[in-house]
Amino acid sequence: MFELGARPHPPRDLYRAYLEQSDVFVGIYWENYGWVAPGEDVSGLEDEFNLAPPTMPRLMYIKETAGEREPRLRALLDRIRSDDMASFKYFADASELGELLQGDLAVLLAERFDLSRASAAHAQPAEPAGVRQRSMLPAPLTELIGRDDEVARIHTLLARPEVRMVTLVGPGGIGKSRLAIDVAAGETAAFPGGVVFVPLAPVDDAALVPTAIAQALGVRDAGGMPLEDKIVTALRHRRALLVLDNFEQVLSAAPFVVALLEAAPQLKVLVTSRALLRVAGEHSFEVGPLGLPTGRRSRQLPASVALFVQRARAVKPDFELTPENLGAVERICVALEGVPLALELAAARIRILSPAALLERLDRQLALLVGGRRDLPPRQQALRSTIEWSTQLLGEEEKALLATLGVFAGRFSLEAVERVAAEETSPDVLMLLGGLVDNSLVRQHDRNGRTYFVLLATVREYALEQLEAAGALRTYRDRHARYYTGLAELIEPELAGFRQAESVALLRDENDNLRAAVRHLLEVRDWDAAARFARRLFLYWWLGGQLGEVRGWMDEVLESGDALSDVTRAFVLYTNSVVTYWQGPTEQIVPQLLESAALYRRAGDRYGEGHATTSLGLAFLIASPDPKPSVEVLQRSAALFREDGTQWAEAVALATLGRLYLLHQNLSDAVPVLEEALRLARLSRNGFVLTIALNHRAWAHLAEGDADAAERVVLQALDYSRRVGHHEGVAYALETLLGVAEARGDVERAGLLLGAATTLREQTGFFQPPAFAFHQRVLDRLRAGEHAEVFERGVIAGRMLSPEEAIGSTTGAAVSGAVG
Repeated sequence: MFELGARPHPPRDLYRAYLEQSDVFVGIYWENYGWVAPGEDVSGLEDEFNLAPPTMPRLMYIKETAGEREPRLRALLDRIRSDDMASFKYFADASELGELLQGDLAVLLAERFDLSRASAAHAQPAEPAGVRQRSMLPAPLTELIGRDDEVARIHTLLARPEVRMVTLVGPGGIGKSRLAIDVAAGETAAFPGGVVFVPLAPVDDAALVPTAIAQALGVRDAGGMPLEDKIVTALRHRRALLVLDNFEQVLSAAPFVVALLEAAPQLKVLVTSRALLRVAGEHSFEVGPLGLPTGRRSRQLPASVALFVQRARAVKPDFELTPENLGAVERICVALEGVPLALELAAARIRILSPAALLERLDRQLALLVGGRRDLPPRQQALRSTIEWSTQLLGEEEKALLATLGVFAGRFSLEAVERVAAEETSPDVLMLLGGLVDNSLVRQHDRNGRTYFVLLATVREYALEQLEAAGALRTYRDRHARYYTGLAELIEPELAGFRQAESVALLRDENDNLRAAVRHLLEVRDWDAAARFARRLFLYWWLGGQLGEVRGWMDEVLESGDALSDVTRAFVLYTNSVVTYWQGPTEQIVPQLLESAALYRRAGDRYGEGHATTSLGLAFLIASPDPKPSVEVLQRSAALFREDGTQWAEAVALATLGRLYLLHQNLSDAVPVLEEALRLARLSRNGFVLTIALNHRAWAHLAEGDADAAERVVLQALDYSRRVGHHEGVAYALETLLGVAEARGDVERAGLLLGAATTLREQTGFFQPPAFAFHQRVLDRLRAGEHAEVFERGVIAGRMLSPEEAIGSTTGAAVSGAVG
């Protein structure tokens, strides 16, 4: 545009007009400052930046170089770096620039959307800065009807100081979960520590309840202390509300809930269950059916009728309640005992049946069906019979598909259903699923751009019963496991490459089914398949902080007493060791890792041997102050990965070797090793590994006395950690920035960063031994220094800051969305 006038320097008025129509300034820089036109003081490159409105977000990207930047460009970049509205990042090549730009624009668009919504709703000012509140509740798709009185009474109950646990008890389908979600949504202001929903429907083992709670809280089971202790640490100082949904199938976990309440004095728990937990301190609240017609006419519809009409209109928008059909609708509600799920299932038929025709069929079918389950209470009989009646109105393929869906835990994708149901179902699975959704037997929702489906707990129980009665349950569990092991095989390369963030997001959405697949493989004693599945997703378990759970699975394999293949035994020993050694040196870790490496070597598996050898280097380092054994095995590990052609794993081995050199203050050996680790990490395009290399290189910069370079590098690491959702990486970045603050003499900011990092580690369960922490020496100096009191005051204040607030207070840079 500017070259049309043959001008080497763009006219300011034209450029300002162009900027007025823009929303974001993107600057890309490398080595040259640019030409300064006659009569001008600055180049066009700098003038463009100067003319950008001060309130415009500025995304600045600097290409890394092995050469020299021109002095005036260095000065410009130093000025840009201090700009509060500028995001300042480095990149290696065009593909990485594209990823960074895409991620940053997505964040800006999300923020702009949030601001527009807040403005439209006349939002109140934000709460004072503090630890980020975790209020994560399912988003209801329909209005809660007929429960205003119950909601008010439960709020009153929860407000009483002596009430710590409230159990909403009632039969399946009565609406306990929907009521709990509505109550919890109204409690967010009363619980600044977070309102967290824990779905227990996919959990069929009471021993897994701590895992489900940890997952909902964001606490990671990465080894170290027991998971139960990590949950206590995360909740001990928080005024939080846990909503434990569908507790009836894990009642033996009730003592753990009581232990949580005893350890966390500000915690309260709201439980939904078909049976009371029967523990001390439990306050029960019975959830009954919706109000039924009484025969007396009033302006306000009975709640059961109102719900029926609402759900009927969802499938038939022109449905109206008239004097002609009102009687039939009322009798339907009475026949179904006012049970919400039964009403919803029946209303789904209004699209093809009038209320009178629906009532006639319902009366006839219920009379036949209820008698089959006399062991159930009346309301449960009504629901059970309505489910059976609803399925009898389905086609044979729809019935078969509904039964098949019982093998899925939690949400599941269309692709998964197509594979698991492929042999018995017509190719158009989507059409059949649509029929089940239309009949309210399956719920549909979207996550991260993908469509997922879910069965309500009561319907899933029915589906599993049908599979078991047909003798097909094992067959479909096998297919389910095969699909997810196949998914692991397909996604393994992407987990280690540039699609890492997307792969992690997809696997998180499938997490319940991944667990179910592993559990099935363990139950049928297919040890090789279970170990292979866990190994393929090892980076995912690592990033998600689930290595402690993986270790539990592999312990089952080891304790089976069965003969294991070399590769399976090697992986089991490796997993047991890498999760254990953070707890401190134990006598069996080194022998286990030596055996693991030897088994991999015998199997010709250089990749596996390399990982076992890298961990052996860490084990030697923790067990002994002598660095020589660690250096030798880490060099061996890097060579193995080099032979295997696995760049990202070689980068991890070299970064670990560089860390060893740094801990022993051997800077001359550390720097070239870390530079090579960085080069390989960038070539592999593995964001997680890049964060490791960048954090280590930042500490090397500090050791070289270059705090500015350390800050630039660690902010890059922080960005990658945010993009892959790795909270431990964010904690490492905070602790590295603590070193930057100390180097600059800013003791109070160093304290702020430590406080925020400590809180983040407590709330996510990521801990590391002080002897292996880079920042421990910095802490020792600060606490022994003359400004120790200032530092400790900063720590106290920092514990009330979110990570992004602590980072922003330190750098003055825009670090939007640094951690979720």
